[in-house]
Amino acid sequence: MTEDDLKSLLTRIAEALEGRTRHGPAEAALAGADAFVWQADSGDLVPVARVNRMPLELLRGVEQQRDILFENTLRFARGLPANNALLWGARGMGKSSLIKAVHAAVNDRLGKKKDADRLALVEIHREDIVALPGLLTALRRSPRRVIVFCDDLSFDTDDTSYKSLKALLEGGIEGRPDNVVFYATSNRRHLMPRDIIENERSTAINPAEAVEEKISLSDRFGLWLGFHACDQETFCDIIEGYSNYFKLKIKNEDLRAGAIEWSMTRGARSGRVAWQYIQDVAGRLGRRLD
Repeated sequence: MTEDDLKSLLTRIAEALEGRTRHGPAEAALAGADAFVWQADSGDLVPVARVNRMPLELLRGVEQQRDILFENTLRFARGLPANNALLWGARGMGKSSLIKAVHAAVNDRLGKKKDADRLALVEIHREDIVALPGLLTALRRSPRRVIVFCDDLSFDTDDTSYKSLKALLEGGIEGRPDNVVFYATSNRRHLMPRDIIENERSTAINPAEAVEEKISLSDRFGLWLGFHACDQETFCDIIEGYSNYFKLKIKNEDLRAGAIEWSMTRGARSGRVAWQYIQDVAGRLGRRLD
């Protein structure tokens, strides 16, 4: 490498570092896609070319939750006040699917074409919650409005990262950025195992104070949307909706009979189990689900 080549390389590196410092990694990267995954180790936002989600109309049995979350998200996308949302409850009932579907539906409703005008979805992994302050600092500088999404959020007894999350949601000196809203899913309403909460209550000098800090994290979410296991009729309705949408050629009575048998072998009825059954039916029929 010649001296001129070396100088040129060093100049490019310096310019890149200057741009990264001036604009921030998230601000520079929050373009070219509607969905991203936050890589805490590198501080980068990785664009997701194709989001794994379903159309909003296919999510049945959760119509009330769907409408509430959609309206909250639409207000946020339009620059109006909106709440953080905690979607909690039964496994497989479409909590994370609903967030992803609502994000797409709101962008469709707005009909915006430019990246800066479209609502972005950024997923942060549960184990990276400790890096959330850095992500929010970067997003604060972005012109885009962003849903920060954490799937399966919960905390164990020795995990103290919930304290920083609690402060960031509402209580920190800076507060939540105006262009960011936080959506999380969890199987637990209070994000802590019940046995841990009960143990804190039974062993503390002041039981109420001991439990308050751990359960107050949920209070930072303005919306609590509960999801519960569906009954047989709703389960079959979900499956019929899938079958009609993908135009599967199977008799309705055969579809329902197979669905009931499938749910019995799984010992559960949920949207996830319904989707697994539809995949099985489509495979047997030689059909693709796309």
